[in-house]
Amino acid sequence: MSRAGKPGGRQVGVLFLIVFIDLVGFGMVIPILPLYAEKYDPPGWLFGLFMASFSAMQFIFSPLLGGLSDRIGRRPVLVISMAGAAVGYALLAVADSMTLLFASRIVAGVCGANIATAQAVIADLTGPEGRTRAMGIIGAAFGLGFIFGPALGGLLVHYGEAWPGVAASVASLTAAALVFILLPETRTLREGPAPPRRRLDWAVLTEVLRDPLLGLCLLLILLVITAFSAFETTFAQFLLAVYGFEPRQIAFLFVYAGVLAAIVQGGLVGRLSRRFGEARLIVFGVVLAGLSLGALPLVGSLPVMLVVLAGLALGIGVTTPSLASLTSQLAPADRVGRVMGQYQSLSSLGRIIGPFVAEIAFAASIGLPSFAGSTLLATGACLALLLLLRLRKMGRLTPVGGAG
Repeated sequence: MSRAGKPGGRQVGVLFLIVFIDLVGFGMVIPILPLYAEKYDPPGWLFGLFMASFSAMQFIFSPLLGGLSDRIGRRPVLVISMAGAAVGYALLAVADSMTLLFASRIVAGVCGANIATAQAVIADLTGPEGRTRAMGIIGAAFGLGFIFGPALGGLLVHYGEAWPGVAASVASLTAAALVFILLPETRTLREGPAPPRRRLDWAVLTEVLRDPLLGLCLLLILLVITAFSAFETTFAQFLLAVYGFEPRQIAFLFVYAGVLAAIVQGGLVGRLSRRFGEARLIVFGVVLAGLSLGALPLVGSLPVMLVVLAGLALGIGVTTPSLASLTSQLAPADRVGRVMGQYQSLSSLGRIIGPFVAEIAFAASIGLPSFAGSTLLATGACLALLLLLRLRKMGRLTPVGGAG
């Protein structure tokens, strides 16, 4: 069947709804998850393992579920994984020990590795000319899920600690039902080889890191994601320890940051990129994020904190899409998939390292995760500046006001 004959638009819309509902469930528990674990007073290394376990399972199982979907189909993998995630969230709702909390995050992480399968559905349904737009639509579902999820979680936790887990479980079951009812199997529609899956390939990674431009891009994304995930992991604990905020207040600060990031990534970053170019935006964004993160422990009032969070959201919001875009542009045309696969693998690795190290640092000092993250971003700013200078020297720097 030709691609032109496929009802891709409708099915992409269905996938958007499914991913949105699934991510709302995920977002409900994220801001308050560290507070659940704090009740059991685990040592820093155990707390770090707990917070890193979800991303570690995603990192391991994403290529495995993607490969399984190549063999048995996308639909059964999505249905089973989303139903499995519902079990993980249900375990969270009834957890009365660190053991059950660990089990809930491991199950949710294994099942949450279905993002590779969702991306494979997009590749099945679209040709190269429409794939970027379709991926952007799914990215928007992620962003909206991370806005509405924390807001709902913040409201529900007011009625009891179990309710965010219960609601997240219902959301995952609803998403699984929608896949079963509305999303047809797409694997047989795909023409050509399967899309590359996110997997850390040491030979390819070594080759890319040796490139004077691409190597800097990959090191940058590792530093940026490690620093930002460290902030995300310990921010709720910081607010509780310093300000005595309730879970509902914490959740809405996450919503505030999420809305700002969505505004930046949804429209502002494209205009800025066309005006200044990705490389300059990366330098600006990493510097702003580093300064904001370093200032966080020094904040003395809520209004100032809102300003600092806005700076952090703006900095990260312009850095990550600009860095991904620049990396894809610098990659040779015949190796874009391989390069971006390693880029995403290092991003996932940062989401494992950041939470683990952050919890150990938080146990030593409340402000240490922010200062450590700021130091990582200061290193990243040096790398970003070196990247900018190398691009200028090689004549590959977009003029100010030129096409981004």
